[in-house]
Amino acid sequence: MAEKAEAKKATKAKAPKAEAKKAEATEVVEQPKQEVSLKEKDPEKFLKDFNWHNYEEGIDPIDDGKLAEFEKLVAENFVDTLDDEVVEGEVIHITDRDAIIDINAKSEGVISLNEFRYNPDLKIGDKVEVLIDVREDSTGQLILSHRKARTIKAWDRVNAAHDEGTIVNGYVKCRTKGGMIVDVFGIEAFLPGSQIDVKPIRDYDIYVGKTMEFKVVKINQEFKNVVVSHKALIEADIEEQKKEIIAQLEKGQVLEGVVKNVTSYGVFVDLGGVDGLVHITDLSWSRINHPSEIVDLDQKLNVVILDFDEDKTRIQLGLKQLKPHPWDALGEELKVGDKVKGKVVVIADYGAFIEVAEGVEGLIHVSEMSWSTHLRSAQDFVNVGDEVEAVILTLDREERKMSLGIKQLTPDPWTDITTKYPVGSKHSGIVRNFTNFGVFVELEEGIDGLIYISDLSWTKKVKHPSEFTNIGDSLDVIVLELDVDGRKLSLGHKQTTENPWDKYEDEFKVGSKHTAAITEMVDKGAVIDFNDDITAFVPMRHLEKEDGTNLKKGEEAEFQIIEFNKEFKKVVASHMTIHKEEEAKIVKQAAKKAAKQAEEAKPTLGDANAKLQEIKDKMEGKK
Repeated sequence: MAEKAEAKKATKAKAPKAEAKKAEATEVVEQPKQEVSLKEKDPEKFLKDFNWHNYEEGIDPIDDGKLAEFEKLVAENFVDTLDDEVVEGEVIHITDRDAIIDINAKSEGVISLNEFRYNPDLKIGDKVEVLIDVREDSTGQLILSHRKARTIKAWDRVNAAHDEGTIVNGYVKCRTKGGMIVDVFGIEAFLPGSQIDVKPIRDYDIYVGKTMEFKVVKINQEFKNVVVSHKALIEADIEEQKKEIIAQLEKGQVLEGVVKNVTSYGVFVDLGGVDGLVHITDLSWSRINHPSEIVDLDQKLNVVILDFDEDKTRIQLGLKQLKPHPWDALGEELKVGDKVKGKVVVIADYGAFIEVAEGVEGLIHVSEMSWSTHLRSAQDFVNVGDEVEAVILTLDREERKMSLGIKQLTPDPWTDITTKYPVGSKHSGIVRNFTNFGVFVELEEGIDGLIYISDLSWTKKVKHPSEFTNIGDSLDVIVLELDVDGRKLSLGHKQTTENPWDKYEDEFKVGSKHTAAITEMVDKGAVIDFNDDITAFVPMRHLEKEDGTNLKKGEEAEFQIIEFNKEFKKVVASHMTIHKEEEAKIVKQAAKKAAKQAEEAKPTLGDANAKLQEIKDKMEGKK
């Protein structure tokens, strides 16, 4: 009873209520003014029934009926104000700075208008959600927060939207790295750029300040992060549209679309809810390097359906198919042997493709670019974009193939080759290429000849042509052989000068003596240079000096020629024969034998007549 009386006093002192409630409370606690108290009427009975407990606690006695009525009013009009509880309140007054909120508690709460900045139209009578921070502060004031209430309720709503897959409204506040910031129920959610729309977004700023529908796709409870998507809503609608559109598609059908995206391999076209791909090869009959040469982004164009996959919802489109094939429009008067002009569109190692008309190409093989039999790269003759003239070599309209030639525009240099380059004639050419066995020399455009490595020098032993000459050098040559049918020329360079071995044959004959120094020591002997052309070999045992020791590198001595072979350019010398008679005799005998063999090898007139008679007899059957 004492606690209830105390609650009544507190209610009277602190809760500003309506006039009706005040009257009822006053009626409960007021005493009759004219009634005579029991104390005056019957003092003994008063003392007997006096409640000493209430007297000590300082609580006046209240009728039980009145108290029950009071408790009923309190239960009907006041909420149980627990801390951290979200309740609904009513705006009963608005000042310049605050909003007074009635939540049916013992006192009203005050909330700063800053918490209602998102709602500039707040007015008296509006219902708002508030959080009871503190039931009473030091001054007895009820502390409320609308911001905290919104946050708590917002998380409940966001989680429910995520779990149930419901659509929510959000306000796009600003741009951020990789996307946008969206206000959903008062929570800042992230909208990735890839989730704004199904098509690429080029200007994010156009979405700032807009209210849009979203789907909550991800929530991180630990970090309180929310990710939303607008694209997910569009895709769901598009999938249904795709099925309806694809069900009505037919191959060969022509539709209007808008260029949605341009890539290096093709163009994506929006057909009104479903996308199709025009591959780069289906954009134009002509060769193109990039689709942007044909179409622009957002361009409207007609396309034809080439194929589609109902299961994977892929549609293959074509643009060039709306025009007739260029080969079909090629004039019937065009024939093999005609001259045509065109632009070089592609260059390969084996040749160049020339576009003679839009979508009509011909191949000039590298072998048809020059009369030269020495093949080079196509880049040596033409470049992409060059305008060239060529002759039609083959024309196949059914296979849509054409081969062309450039060299046919000039006379074949091999036509009068025997007049220009007879055997034995001397000319000057340019070194064009090396092989392991010789050098290719160009006498003029289309006329190449080969100098075998053995025909480069009379005296030098050339292992590779690069030791003797360089690419681009000019060389004097003599025509050694001419094969008109095989279009081959055999040339010689050493033949342009006299063979020095002819004069050395007498100077360095077997038995002749010469003085020279040891140039180099080798495994089986030594090498000496008599002059720039003649290099001789000295066997190891022929290096012996008169005192029994051997000659060493750099020592000068007298040498005797013991072997001379002009054909193989081989010269062998000896120092030992100078001081040993026996060896000298052997050398002398070898010299006589060589001279005798040479004499016997010379045919006489009699021998020739005898040989002719022998052949005649055989033909007549006498032998």
